[in-house]
Amino acid sequence: MTELIGGGAPNGAAGAAAKDLIKDATIETFEADVLRASMKTPVIVDFWADWCQPCKQLTPRLEKAVREAKGKVRLVKVDIDRNKMLASQLRIQSIPTVYAFFQGRPVDAFQGAVPDSEIKAFIQRLVGAGAGDAAGDLSEHLDAAEQMLAQGDIAGAADLFGRIAEADQGNVRALAGLARCHVALRDFDQARALLDMIPADKQSDPAVTSLRAQLELAAGESGKRDAAELQARLQRNPKDYEARFELAGALIGAGDMERGVDELLEIVAKNRDWNEGAARKKLLTVFEALGAAHPVTQSGRRRLSSILFS
Repeated sequence: MTELIGGGAPNGAAGAAAKDLIKDATIETFEADVLRASMKTPVIVDFWADWCQPCKQLTPRLEKAVREAKGKVRLVKVDIDRNKMLASQLRIQSIPTVYAFFQGRPVDAFQGAVPDSEIKAFIQRLVGAGAGDAAGDLSEHLDAAEQMLAQGDIAGAADLFGRIAEADQGNVRALAGLARCHVALRDFDQARALLDMIPADKQSDPAVTSLRAQLELAAGESGKRDAAELQARLQRNPKDYEARFELAGALIGAGDMERGVDELLEIVAKNRDWNEGAARKKLLTVFEALGAAHPVTQSGRRRLSSILFS
């Protein structure tokens, strides 16, 4: 590996021309096609062989995903039977094997004919590695990280948020996103440490206020509650607002925001002043944590307004 990863100045304009997005490489062209090319644009290298059936399944899907990335990554294909020395130097032991290179070095890899969702996540992480090349693309990279987090790919989202934060130091949305990953992992101390890194004049940013609300919710719902026992208490006494409030907390802590909001709205509808308006205050914290665009927030706010002003 060290023999292949050498110097080489960036050559040509950033971004991949359409005709150069996908190409075949040999040991003679590897330095130019992969190492030098990756100084500006991330390069995916697909190691394959004609006899490999999983390769025949993976390669067309890789090509499709690279084309959909619209020049943010390139794909280079290497036939290991025709380039045995190169495969040996890169320690390719089974195929398909896929490496990702950026700035002349390998930054990610996977083996096997993985599903399309993993290919997409792989490319999103790689695009994030080049996030610093164009400030105008940061929003798109951040959207990709947000999507990964929403889909439950916490590790992938954290990696992409982290790369963006390194490329654009002080990026509030990236720091807040990385902190939200730690909240999802229940690493609240690290999440708070990241929150503290955000400058005071940025603390009112929507991404930061949402993060703060998520931390407040997570800390408040970290205790264990027996939802079945709470529901049994409510069956015996529907006016047991303490049980309903705790049930809402248990549902929110389990990620069932919609049902948790339903229980809180029920308290507000029946006794809005219970416990000094605790249910309404909790609803506002949930809405802030989810963000104004979230469907549960939009529906919940409409229903809360209807209750309060009826």
